[in-house]
Amino acid sequence: MVDPLIAAELNSCIDSWRTVVIACANHGIPCPALDGSLNYFDAYRTASLPANLTQAQRDFFGGHTYERIDMEGPHHSAWTDSHKDIGNINERTKGEK
Repeated sequence: MVDPLIAAELNSCIDSWRTVVIACANHGIPCPALDGSLNYFDAYRTASLPANLTQAQRDFFGGHTYERIDMEGPHHSAWTDSHKDIGNINERTKGEK
């Protein structure tokens, strides 16, 4: 997809590709390969993806922390009263730089 000729071909077909996927969805016709490849293509071209849900779930269930685009460093939230504090984040992330 980074080869200029292939990228040009894919970009020239994108509107038709979307039209086919939408038509399939509107008519209840499964097209997992077309839909999946379109999603992959869109994700590949996107500089910033909405991975915040995945990060939030990892933090909620395992205290893995998450990154924010508006603040430096790892963050953790006490999602409910039953969540135990994971402690000092700086201690947990020592040596990761």
